[in-house]
Amino acid sequence: MSPEMNELMGVARHYCRLVEDYDGTDNHWLQHVAELLPQLHLAISRLKAVRETGWDEGDGDLDRRFDFFVRLKETLGEKDPYWLEFDANYDYQQMSGSLADDLTDIYWSLKTGLDELTRTHASPTKVFGKWRRGYRMHWGQHLIDAERHLYSLDAKGRL
Repeated sequence: MSPEMNELMGVARHYCRLVEDYDGTDNHWLQHVAELLPQLHLAISRLKAVRETGWDEGDGDLDRRFDFFVRLKETLGEKDPYWLEFDANYDYQQMSGSLADDLTDIYWSLKTGLDELTRTHASPTKVFGKWRRGYRMHWGQHLIDAERHLYSLDAKGRL
């Protein structure tokens, strides 16, 4: 594997472990996520030599994915929702951005690829190609939204 692939795989593993292990007791967890997301952004951006291949949204077990999202959402509490630029109603009932949703979608894509690499010994080129396409087609926007929301929380001293 190329140095870029190794870098991305390392960051992906770190991210997945960080999100999987979160139980709400680490007061610095969001700070760790806020520091790791730019590293993930940089690592996927450096992976230009890999040809994009088919993309799927990850594990088809929607119940398991939803449970994962709900756990994150409940643990994040009031730090979860945020305004998107098209949100028009400011009554706090219509906030459409969700940090839990962002982190879950990123996680599911990365975790599916890591599982393919370790369990099925899939071709690294194929997995990294899926990651690149998934980033461009879907979870890249979640990454940017999560980075922006975490920046906002930090600027307000709420991280």
